[in-house]
Amino acid sequence: MDFLGFILLPFSLLYGLVIVLRNKLFDWKILPSERFSLPVICVGNLSAGGTGKTPHVEYLIRLLDKQCTIATLSRGYGRKTRGFVFADPDSTATSIGDEPMQYVNKFSAITVAVHEKRREGIRMLLQKKPETNLVLLDDAMQHRYVTPGLTILLTDYRHLYVNDYLLPSGRLREPIKGASRADIIIVTKTPKIFSPITRRSISEKLSPKPWQNLFFSYIRYGELVPFHSTEIQPMQKKYGTIVLFAGIANCYPLQEYLKNLCEELITLQFSDHHCYSPKEMEQIKVCYHEVFSKSKIIVTTEKDAMRLKNTSLEEIIVNLPVFYLPIEVAFHKEDKEIFEEKVKDYVRKDQHHL
Repeated sequence: MDFLGFILLPFSLLYGLVIVLRNKLFDWKILPSERFSLPVICVGNLSAGGTGKTPHVEYLIRLLDKQCTIATLSRGYGRKTRGFVFADPDSTATSIGDEPMQYVNKFSAITVAVHEKRREGIRMLLQKKPETNLVLLDDAMQHRYVTPGLTILLTDYRHLYVNDYLLPSGRLREPIKGASRADIIIVTKTPKIFSPITRRSISEKLSPKPWQNLFFSYIRYGELVPFHSTEIQPMQKKYGTIVLFAGIANCYPLQEYLKNLCEELITLQFSDHHCYSPKEMEQIKVCYHEVFSKSKIIVTTEKDAMRLKNTSLEEIIVNLPVFYLPIEVAFHKEDKEIFEEKVKDYVRKDQHHL
């Protein structure tokens, strides 16, 4: 903890007392929590973003879309709308948020909706789409008005929740004890080559409860995708310079990957879920033009690309070689089969009760 974090500790203590009281009110049934009759899977974390929820939700969609009629429900962080909104091909990050926008862009067969209040959101979802038989709650660990049938808790390999502090000293939204509500804990963004000793060490630190399964995942990068459909610049194995702009919580895995694709990496980092202004897009454009390199491109994340899609900001970078980098998660060999079977088994049993 740095000096500023130490100074803020009294505020963290106060914040923690409020959250503990709130959780107790749910535990004691004073605040109501509803369990729905269909399978509901929550993917969340204890920290304020950056654990990889979106690609893990996408993993679940790919895993279950053949056997389920899936709907995702998110808060829609960063959107300018309020209340319940269904996503469609004309949606933008302004209307539904960048993460739901990503689901719409990738999965045409699922329903994507947003609502700040998850309980009301599920009710409205089932009214309008009664054929839905599985709801994936994106980032709903702290939304306790809904009791999920299966809760998946994510924690970043380099920022384990057991090593963190409550807001504002650290990044935890609630005390570490909240992890006990999870059925599955996934350590995300691990190295692809992962030693059994490191695995055992992390397992001992997290000390999962007897009813919890612990798994480990890593990021798998796809091919660079042109942001503009008219982009015809041939792909190269190695670039002179890559200008990266990103508004995500943890940029380090992406930076490490891109360093292998270029001689020089210039990073323009913004806050998580950053809403870009025309002035900032002009600055990115200027940065690109000031680079002296024979082969140079601009790269951003898929999530950032969704914030620019269908907006006037596209026009500012229309003549530039802009690419975004899709990612997927993969599980280490020993975890993949067990994790998938655990999830499928839950869905089968809960659907059987419908």
